[in-house]
Amino acid sequence: MGASIPKGILMVGPPGTGKTLLARAVAGEAKVPFLSISGSDFVEMFVGVGAARVRDTFEQARKLAPCIIFIDEIDAVGRQRGAGLGGGNDEREQTLNSLLVEMDGFDGQAGVIVIAATNRADVLDAALLRPGRFDRQVFVDLPDLRGREAVLTVHAKRFQMAPSVDLLRIARITTGMSGADLANLLNEAALHAGRRNRDKVEMCDVEEARDKIAHGRERRKGADQEDLRKTAYHEAGHALVQAVLDDGTLPVHKVTIIPRGRALGMAMFMPTKDSFGSSKTWLTRFICTAMAGRVGERVITGDISSGASQDIKQATRMARQMVCDWGMSDLGPISYNENSDTVFLGREISRTQGHSDETARRIDVAVAQIVNEQFAMAEKIIAEHGEAHRKIAEALLEHETLDGIHIMEILKTGAIQTPVVGSPVANPIREATPAGPVPETGTQSSPSPA
Repeated sequence: MGASIPKGILMVGPPGTGKTLLARAVAGEAKVPFLSISGSDFVEMFVGVGAARVRDTFEQARKLAPCIIFIDEIDAVGRQRGAGLGGGNDEREQTLNSLLVEMDGFDGQAGVIVIAATNRADVLDAALLRPGRFDRQVFVDLPDLRGREAVLTVHAKRFQMAPSVDLLRIARITTGMSGADLANLLNEAALHAGRRNRDKVEMCDVEEARDKIAHGRERRKGADQEDLRKTAYHEAGHALVQAVLDDGTLPVHKVTIIPRGRALGMAMFMPTKDSFGSSKTWLTRFICTAMAGRVGERVITGDISSGASQDIKQATRMARQMVCDWGMSDLGPISYNENSDTVFLGREISRTQGHSDETARRIDVAVAQIVNEQFAMAEKIIAEHGEAHRKIAEALLEHETLDGIHIMEILKTGAIQTPVVGSPVANPIREATPAGPVPETGTQSSPSPA
């Protein structure tokens, strides 16, 4: 019919999603030679070396044809020309020009297909992306729920897994993780099991590995009893409000007052399915849950602290996106975040404000209204369920960590019915220290829909 196969394929996606592995798999299935090179290998301090390496690579490919050339991290050499403000880009631009010439197809390179990978397609030169060079763009996204379960199934074969390990449950609590992240998660879990002198990886090892990767190691020393009490009521506020507002799509997974990283505690929620968009109702619930920590803390102390700083940042950022990006306010369906691309990428050399000072003031008012309304809603929920809030906090002080089922039992029956399984690591005695500034408390929810 006269059609020709694509000469170039650009794979775009976040790090760790398997772009390089996919390229190798293509070469293996095609049973042809595979030439792999990184984009940074073309960039040298000596003039002309990069362009020469491009020509040498394509010359070798012609001799081996049919074959596949794979260029990893092509943004190192294919960045848009003219984006820099200095004169240090001449060598890189010469290398890019050489690559463009080689991919034009005028030198009889039949049988040579170029596959490139990047996680920054937005900074690539337009000439590199035109038809005749990279004819196809394949987006390699982060795995969804079923994809994560499949990836975990493959990697789990390397380890001795206990029957208690539920790969689907692990997939649900690892939203946003890439294939490489999941492989590392199971490896960390195996290392943790080894430190406990176990011969099989158990579910508690996976939970500990996930928390360590996401939030850092445990810090069981350094918090006095007053700080622990504040943290317990803070995290109980998050958990209670989320449990009340949840419609079944984001139940409470776990609440803990064990310090990790900079956080004295955290509440974690487990999505039951992957979501590719968020409604206004979901977003306002997110903000309400974020503000519930400060409300819960104020209930017991009558004061507020800096511990809610991260929650406030998350809530404010979400509210501003609702107003400026998604048109979810009385200002109407209008986008106010114009020219927000990163500068110095050849897109915008300066930033401009696309609205008046009066509109900016109205935006600030709308953002404050959303946050304050949800703060008031959190106050109302915690006031209506004050006894449950107190019992959750007291249970946290006793057990340090509660599962979502315990939160729901307290909310529905007023007491924990299911036995609380303690941490597999021995709990050393906490050393009391003089009270000081309260570090941030953490709230782990589903990824921001931004």
